[in-house]
Amino acid sequence: MRQPVVSHVEIAPRVFLLGVERLHDFQPGQTVKIGLDDQQPPRFYSICSGNRDAELKVLYNIKDDGELTPQLAQLKPGDLIDISKPCGSFIGTKDPAMWIATGTGIAPFYSMFRSGLGENKILLHGVRYAEQFYFSDEWKSTFQDRYRPICSGEQVDGIPVGRVNRLLEQAVLPPKWKYYLCGQATMCVEIRDLLISRDIPFGNIITEIYF
Repeated sequence: MRQPVVSHVEIAPRVFLLGVERLHDFQPGQTVKIGLDDQQPPRFYSICSGNRDAELKVLYNIKDDGELTPQLAQLKPGDLIDISKPCGSFIGTKDPAMWIATGTGIAPFYSMFRSGLGENKILLHGVRYAEQFYFSDEWKSTFQDRYRPICSGEQVDGIPVGRVNRLLEQAVLPPKWKYYLCGQATMCVEIRDLLISRDIPFGNIITEIYF
């Protein structure tokens, strides 16, 4: 479906939140396909807004070798994009869970949070630089000590240094909880293996890989 861009904001260097009018219901955690023309295939993006919000938004960062994101970054409100109906099985619930994200992998969890699924959740967010703690003010005010950031590339006051693996190694992991992983493939595989080594059942690990 062809839709006009409603909002397009750079929330951090080379990281954008793009919005269109929400025309379809969706389950928090799902994705949409976005494209600009028939010359290149569309790409999947996690929805980064609540399922009752007026706009459907996606979070993306510019990839220098990407075919689509440099073009997306040039869009202005009123420009047209192709966007699919929401789809996917990475879906949040009201059950207790740990959300584990790196970088822009925070997007589906923000959708779950905006959709009222933040209760009984712990959020682990690993980034390289402090500017990548997207929506951190909201996480801090709502989740408080259930929001656990970690930064691998620089020292930030009050935030541990290292990768998200370090947070998991120190955390209590209830075996009956669900564990949602969203980020690059390497992270997801490493965290999955770590969880399994800590006796978390494979069926309780739900993964969304970002490419």
